[in-house]
This record gives sequence, structure tokens and C-alpha cells, in this order.
Amino acid sequence: MDLSLIDENRDKYVGMANLACVGSHAINGVAKLNSKLLKQTILNSFYELYPEKFSNTTNGVTPRRWIVLSNPKLSNLITEKIGNNWITHLEDLRKLEAFADDSQFEAAWRQIKQTKKQQLAAIILQRTGISVDPTSMFDIHVKQIHEYKRQHLNMLHIITLYHRLKQNPHLYITPRTFIFGGKVAPGYFMAKLIIKLINSVGEMVNNDPDVGNRLKLVFILDCNVTNSQLLYPAADLSEQISTAGKEASGTSNMKLSMNGALTIGTLDGGKIEVQEEVGEENFFLFGLMAQEVQELKNKGYHPWFYPTNSGS
Repeated sequence: MDLSLIDENRDKYVGMANLACVGSHAINGVAKLNSKLLKQTILNSFYELYPEKFSNTTNGVTPRRWIVLSNPKLSNLITEKIGNNWITHLEDLRKLEAFADDSQFEAAWRQIKQTKKQQLAAIILQRTGISVDPTSMFDIHVKQIHEYKRQHLNMLHIITLYHRLKQNPHLYITPRTFIFGGKVAPGYFMAKLIIKLINSVGEMVNNDPDVGNRLKLVFILDCNVTNSQLLYPAADLSEQISTAGKEASGTSNMKLSMNGALTIGTLDGGKIEVQEEVGEENFFLFGLMAQEVQELKNKGYHPWFYPTNSGS
């Protein structure tokens, strides 16, 4: 039954994934972890039948657009130090490690980042009417709006910070600007509710005098490639908190990392390879591993248990 081209469980229809496995000469999971999971779980029967078809090539993004075009001053600084071969051989960026303790290089890097943040702050004010502090941490969560990508989990963090400030208006927190953006499928009702949540919480947070500039929340409209090129160079922190085992690869993690943002995220999809390249010290691990997620699901996951037992 696993190999059938016709789904026999409900009304009969063509199983497109099964048909693709038969008709394709190569099957790729898009990232190392997901290629492994395909072989072990979803497409295990096809892997046993056609092991030679399965391989992995992680998808990627080009530095020509996401650094050279999007962030020309950073591109020029890098080229000034190590030459321009890095544009087509990104592994050459390791040569920048020689300048990790160079105060002049560090100052130039920081100034480029600050300029990009000031430019983005001006665009946010122009397009949304929201004034954000360009010296605050720009915490960016830009990707397709989806339950497994967990924008709503990030929102719970923001609401928690907001309540802490309300309970103690003199509490010091690192000033932080949360920036969301991303497309959503037209019929995806829950994803649209998440967008509504982001904007509703933002309206509350952004207009509360107890909060001031310590906490801001912005949703960027029409987050296409052109507008995304304004976001990635300005990021301080990259939010990559998708449920482990659910993300095919993801490319925002690569674009943000290439522009110098630190990553907080689960080890999933392309983020595993990002961590290998940038080093564990520049990747803040969050959440369960893919195997742990599956084990929890097998035991029975009941999310209401956690809030109802938080005081015990």
C-alpha cells in the first residue's frame, strides 16, 4: 500500500508524492536532516526500493543578491580585506577570522550595520507610521507565516516581555524591535489569524507609554524579494524557531546569517549546515531536536498540560 500510486485509504486519488518517486530519477530532501528523515520515515518504502535515487543537495541563496546587491558597503569592506573571490566561493569568508580582533574592522562593520538599521527605521516610519529606535536590537522573524514556523511562539515571548514591563515600568531590558514579515497562502485561516495577532499586539505595545522605545513590534507589508533586501542587512538577531523536523530547509536563515546576524533557532533544515559554518558560539540553540519532537509525539503531546501545570 505504501508504494501504491493510488491512495486507497479514502476516496481514491493519485498520490502525487508516490508518483513523483516513481517518475523521478533523483529524490532530494533539500537539507541533510530532511533527506535523512525522508529515507527513514515518509518515503522509507521507496528508499528500500530505489536507494540509488536518494541523495541530498541543500538548497541555497546567492551572495551576489543577498550581500553584494543588498549590502554593498559590507560587500566592499569584505572585498577590501580578503579580495572578491568570496562572491563566488563563499567559503573564503573564513579569511575574515584574521580580523576578528581588528578594532578598525570591527568599528567599520558596526557602522555599516547601524547605517542599515537607520535606513530601515526610516522606511518603517514612512510605511507604517511606527517610530523605532535604530540603536535597539533588531530581532527579525521573516519567513512564510505558518504554524510550524511558530511566529505565534515568538508572540508569546513578546507578550511576556510586555507584561514584565507593565508590572515593573522601571525594569531594564535590552531595547528590542521585533520585525515580522512573510507571505501566507490565501486560504490559510490560522496563518491569517497569526498576522492579526501580530498587528493587534503591536498596536497595544507600540502605543503604551510604560514601554516607550524599549519594546516595539512591526509587521512589514508585502515582504517580497525587494523589500526583504532592506531587512536582512539590518538584522541583529535571526529568529529560526520552526519545530525541528518540519522545515524543508529555509533560506531566510542563510540570508540573515550572511549579513552578520546571530541566529537563535532549532537544529532543523539548512540551519544545521549554517551552525556548522558559523560555529556553535554564534548559534543559540532553541527547543527540541527532531528526534525528541518525534519521541514526544509518540508518547502523546498535550500542549494544555504545560500552561495548566506551570505553577506546580
